Amino acid sequence: MDKQPRYLETPPDWTADERPILPGSPPTIEHPRGKRYLYFFIGIFIALSAGLSNGFISANLPQLQGEYGLTPIEGAWLPAVYVMANVSSNLILFKARQQYGLRLFSEIGLLAFIAVMVMHILVNNYQSALFARFISGLAAAPLSSLGMYYIMQGFSKEHRIKGLYLGIGIGQLGVPLAWIISPLLVNVNNWTVLYTFELGLSICCFAMVVSLKLPRSLRIAVFEKGDFLTFALLAPGFACLCAVLVQGPLRWWFDSPWIAYVLICGFTLLVLGFFYEHQRTNPLIMTRWLGTWPTLRFIIAAFALRLLMSEQTYAAVNFLKTVGMGPDQFVSLYTVIFFGMLAGAIFSALTFTRERIVLQLVFAEFLVLIACGLDFHLTSDVRPANFYHSQFLVAFAGGLFIGPLVLVGFGRALQQGAGHVVTYLVLFSATQSFGGLVGSSFFSTYQKERTQVYQLTINNALEATDPNVTQRLSQYQSKYASYITDNSKALVQAKASLSQVTTREAQVRAYNDVIYLNGIFAVILLVWGFSNIASTHYNARRQPQSS
Repeated sequence: MDKQPRYLETPPDWTADERPILPGSPPTIEHPRGKRYLYFFIGIFIALSAGLSNGFISANLPQLQGEYGLTPIEGAWLPAVYVMANVSSNLILFKARQQYGLRLFSEIGLLAFIAVMVMHILVNNYQSALFARFISGLAAAPLSSLGMYYIMQGFSKEHRIKGLYLGIGIGQLGVPLAWIISPLLVNVNNWTVLYTFELGLSICCFAMVVSLKLPRSLRIAVFEKGDFLTFALLAPGFACLCAVLVQGPLRWWFDSPWIAYVLICGFTLLVLGFFYEHQRTNPLIMTRWLGTWPTLRFIIAAFALRLLMSEQTYAAVNFLKTVGMGPDQFVSLYTVIFFGMLAGAIFSALTFTRERIVLQLVFAEFLVLIACGLDFHLTSDVRPANFYHSQFLVAFAGGLFIGPLVLVGFGRALQQGAGHVVTYLVLFSATQSFGGLVGSSFFSTYQKERTQVYQLTINNALEATDPNVTQRLSQYQSKYASYITDNSKALVQAKASLSQVTTREAQVRAYNDVIYLNGIFAVILLVWGFSNIASTHYNARRQPQSS
């Protein structure tokens, strides 16, 4: 049972309907129509800006590696440090919002990011880029919440839950939008344009937050000394897991002993952190609630749904990169993805009822399964246009499932008391961040392993006496004959070209296996979802009979 909070300032004179559900959250005040429009516009701008920063890195990572002269292993740290900081930031975000106010926390984060971006523009090197990504990850967590609350203020009281759905969905649009606009911003000879654009977005967000403030909320004293020890244990523990998941497929799991040590260190810190929380009288993380079956079921569902989205974030995108597609060719595909996510978020908001939440989640799983079926049987001739239908469905599912998932978890946390909300927020953030990382890491490992198997199979089938092989080598050799006069060197080059083709075809087959495996996961999750629905209906019918 939660103890009575100690208010840091006198609560405003709200009516019962206006009073916020939790301290730190804006009250439910009815605004004039013009002001609601302003809130809605600012909310969309902030929510998109929160996702754009990370999207710019993922969209331009190969080019950034070239700019700084990095290996793929070094370049992978740029998105990794963002996720590390973002997960850690959520550990203290909720309590900081309750004690100091969300706007103050967001303003400090924005000012820090503005200062770091100015420094990065002046000192443009790899180390400053890593630091900028880290601060960006810290600032993104409060910005995402801020954008959602601004969007909710743009709706009337009776439709504010729909605003919650829409705000969460729009927060996901930053990544596809970054892929769409990056080719227009990035110039090979002037990369500061990208950083200047990010800086401008941050300054605009800061100006908007200061100009039109959220309604004042309750501020209560919630921080305890033990919270900082918990943060000191859990934050580096999560960071270690992020590092392992990002670097494992690149360095290969069994070839780098340090990965095992980092993994052991990460698990040790997490176990110590959760053990310490378990012993506290007023813990930051409610460990006993984490062990209940409804919470474990939520963890599995949230993690699995995000892992299913890897069909888009890993399989489709990386396959197209494998067959030679660059950032310019991705613009049309990510335009389809952008509108798919937007349509999913709008559909989720319009069809919202508490009775349909589970149905919306199951429908999202079904859409991913259809997309896997459409994407199966890939060939090296596939281009972005061939992915339009399937990736629209996956994007629609991504915009559809996130709102119901948030509402289910948040409702269950509130039933247990306000103190459980911190646990839920950390839980939700961790499942989404690690679900994406595990999906990419697992499928990357699986794809590389299957590529080696297929490459060995293809090479064993290529016999020197095979007429088809001889004809293909002759074609390649004649192509190089115009500028390589030595026939033996031309033959060596022809064999190298044939090897590249076999490697590409092995990778194409491996990506088909990845999509097939993800489809199996979708079937399992879909069956589990239907069984939960059937079990709920069965229990609901038995209760009146037993009473």
